[in-house]
Amino acid sequence: MTDAAADPPAGAEEPTPAPIAGRRADRPLPGGRTDTWRHPATVRITHWINVAAVVVLLMSGLNILAAHPHLYWGLSSTFADPWVSTPTVPNWLLIPQGRNLAEARNWHFLFAWIFVINGLVYLAWALISGRFGRRLWPTRADLAGFGASVAEHARFRFPTDDHARTYNVIQKLTYLAMVLIILPLMLITGLSMSPGFNAVGGVLLEIMGGRQSARTLHFISAGLIVGFIVVHVGLVIWTGFFNNMRSMVTGWFVIQPPGSTAGPGRRRRSEKGEGP
Repeated sequence: MTDAAADPPAGAEEPTPAPIAGRRADRPLPGGRTDTWRHPATVRITHWINVAAVVVLLMSGLNILAAHPHLYWGLSSTFADPWVSTPTVPNWLLIPQGRNLAEARNWHFLFAWIFVINGLVYLAWALISGRFGRRLWPTRADLAGFGASVAEHARFRFPTDDHARTYNVIQKLTYLAMVLIILPLMLITGLSMSPGFNAVGGVLLEIMGGRQSARTLHFISAGLIVGFIVVHVGLVIWTGFFNNMRSMVTGWFVIQPPGSTAGPGRRRRSEKGEGP
């Protein structure tokens, strides 16, 4: 998702970003635009490592699933009565190419640890630097504006002016759900299926309700991550592909003049503050 926030209620003051120690100063651009520093190097590096890791994890995971494309609940597979069966996946979506369970597991385990270590580096840095609380933790004002944010999303109209400096409440809650619920569930269910880990921490498998339940929950977590990625990439394109990509490569993001939005009926309010 992109750094867009819903417009404030009528009569509310425009947000004034609080100064952050070490933050680079804004750079004025022609046409009332502003170049603002959005993503530090740690964010950008860990983001792109995550992109590579997730691609390999999904493609190798599909290869592992192809060995037995059926999911169950409980301790064992019943074969005749799966909870769900997945369709055949083309070879070009698999790592390695063609069905190869042993190699797919090697790829999957390697990049799973790359993903975990990279995520821990980002999380530790975000907590120590204060970015986690500053950018992701919703305030009371954020929660109070939840309805307005839902309305903005429903209309596919997202501010690209100063409101785009911060995440809106839907983004914050979504990112928190991914970081604190979905990704940990992905890790725990993956570990609970590992024979090596079961030897020292088999209690996880019992908590999950059995190997087949863990496998199904792992698949559901992967599906939620794919759904997040689809929405995220879609909004990156919708709200300005080149500007968003530039910010994730260089760190700099262009803020449009007051009242600017991305989406249907994109507009700029006049300096007199006229509505859309």
